[in-house]
Amino acid sequence: MIEHLFIGELLKLSWTNGDCQLEVGKPEVDNSGYDVIFEANHIIRHVQLKASYIGGKTARQKIHIKLSEKPSGCVIWVYFDEDSLELGPFYFFGGMPGEPLPSIHDSKVARHTKGDQNGYKAERPNIRQLNKVDFTEYKTIQDIYHALFGGQH
Repeated sequence: MIEHLFIGELLKLSWTNGDCQLEVGKPEVDNSGYDVIFEANHIIRHVQLKASYIGGKTARQKIHIKLSEKPSGCVIWVYFDEDSLELGPFYFFGGMPGEPLPSIHDSKVARHTKGDQNGYKAERPNIRQLNKVDFTEYKTIQDIYHALFGGQH
């Protein structure tokens, strides 16, 4: 639901700006670390979306290292109000428009959330853990659009 609302807000901004140039695509298979592809201003962004409700205690997110293979991959962590479903703030981890994802290879390797029969939680070698402090906060949809694609919105 939050993904659809977020995409809708970006499309609405593109429409009301008068350029209507934002394109949205979805992968058919979920194995490359991204949930949606956006293109605007000749910038293609492979985006992994995360969501948390305002007041939630989540302090970190798990990111697939394959996202770093995409030309301008990034992660957007959308906060939302549980009652109104209003979106924001937005937390962004990525490079400037057209730039690759900052390296996550040296970040902490994530572990499975559930243990095996002995309680051992094995490492997930292709998944890295990022802390909230690794993300840049943006207050508005206009700000996150600008972080994604540059230009004025």
